[in-house]
Amino acid sequence: MEARMKSPGGAEVFTAVQHLMKAIHGAGVEPLLLELVHLRASQINGCSPCVFAGVRGAKKKGETDERLHNVVTWRETPFFTEDERAALALTEAATRIQDGAPGVTDDIWEAATERFDEKQLSAIILNIALTNFFNRINRTVRGQAGRTW
Repeated sequence: MEARMKSPGGAEVFTAVQHLMKAIHGAGVEPLLLELVHLRASQINGCSPCVFAGVRGAKKKGETDERLHNVVTWRETPFFTEDERAALALTEAATRIQDGAPGVTDDIWEAATERFDEKQLSAIILNIALTNFFNRINRTVRGQAGRTW
């Protein structure tokens, strides 16, 4: 499969994304947790370039293969912290908003607010939204795994 476009958006879009990333990474959330959130949303959406980037980014931050191979089954494994579990549950609920999906339930929201302050929670939500943004662009233009930004 070949990509349909080389790079959607221009310099203005890239600059806007950089500003969002700066805000997300400046909110006091563990960088590895943000990578796991990015990876999980990308797995759900079947975005190969973002899954590739998520694994690569997490490994650069010291993530183990054992945990990376189990992000998709985080509920059934002992490998993730309570903070990570709350963020991954929020990620899944906010990403799976198709017809009939319950979205972010009160229980999921409450678990997240118990683990993160408002600034951190805002960053996690923005990270989920930005990942979904990239996932949808890549799925539309058939972005390829292995490509760097």
